[in-house]
Amino acid sequence: MTPMKRAVSLARQALGTTSPNPAVGAVLVKDGVVLGTGHTQPAGSRHAEIEALRSAGDSSRGATLYTTLEPCCHFGRTPPCTQAIISAGVAEVLVAAIDPNPRVSGKGKTELEASGLRVEVGEEAEAAGELYEAFAKYITTGLPFVIAKFAMSLDGKIATNSGDSRWVTGPQAREVVQRLRRESDAVMVGIGTVLADDPQLTARNDQGDPLTRQPLRVILDSRCRTPPDARMLQEPGSTLIVTAGDSTAQQADRLKNAGAEVLPVASNHDGRIDLNQVMAELGQRDIVSLLVEAGGTLQGSLFDTGLVDKVMAFIAPVIIGGVQAASPVEGIGASRMARSWRLTRTNLQEVGPDWLVTGYPDPSPKAPSRQTEA
Repeated sequence: MTPMKRAVSLARQALGTTSPNPAVGAVLVKDGVVLGTGHTQPAGSRHAEIEALRSAGDSSRGATLYTTLEPCCHFGRTPPCTQAIISAGVAEVLVAAIDPNPRVSGKGKTELEASGLRVEVGEEAEAAGELYEAFAKYITTGLPFVIAKFAMSLDGKIATNSGDSRWVTGPQAREVVQRLRRESDAVMVGIGTVLADDPQLTARNDQGDPLTRQPLRVILDSRCRTPPDARMLQEPGSTLIVTAGDSTAQQADRLKNAGAEVLPVASNHDGRIDLNQVMAELGQRDIVSLLVEAGGTLQGSLFDTGLVDKVMAFIAPVIIGGVQAASPVEGIGASRMARSWRLTRTNLQEVGPDWLVTGYPDPSPKAPSRQTEA
């Protein structure tokens, strides 16, 4: 494994634990020997470059630093990494990606070069682009990066006509979903999923035990229909139930007493939850990456509103059939094929007996539409 690939691997280990800071990996090398490694610590603590320099100690002078993101050059919760790198006597810095943060965005590279360090950008750029796609949106808009994840049969069904959905895909696909939860700041579902499946929505280790750090569970439930004994409310981590203000104080209090936070937000013209306000609220809570594991109603609303940034669709080689069987994306949808959401930069990956299709909805303008969620 090359030093930069190792840095990418280190960064992935930190995904989901560093928000609102990006997860960065760093490797310090001299004469082919790795002197130190590090990845970003939780917000307010040390950055990856500082971790690598600390582990290398005095041997950093004349070394090469591989880092997945341009070193910061401003004072935030911690001092700038550029000054620490310069003071340590590092000779050159190889950077996978320029920081999309407008406060940095090339300034860190310029500062290092002005101090005589050689700086090279671009190794493992594609991997770094995926690492920082969520951070890039958040730091420039204040909004979370929305991943629409669903599992469906070959004929586009997410459950049978009786509502049975366990399991559409195999265990390997579910392992990938666990990784996605671990890497996300929040997981969102609608009230329909809560009532139909009573999900736990926890991030778990390989042994099936819940992790100490859990993504925020976000439930869109306009009328506070979430049962106080829902399984997710018995799990570690926090649950945010978003309502449209139509519920009574008694309903809200029942959920608060069960351990949930209840957040009333504005409703749109048809009385349903305003998804744009939900995203703004999550951004204010430093939610950088949002994994949506909802059914067709909420997924359709997100597409109709133009809020989906990435699609991760698991496809099982099974035929379910049934005109009443649910599909993964409902809502208003496209009136013409020319208005459909075409995915770009698509990737197809085998996951056990299933396939995972990943892509990004074409940001071309769509026809005006209305929301249909909860």
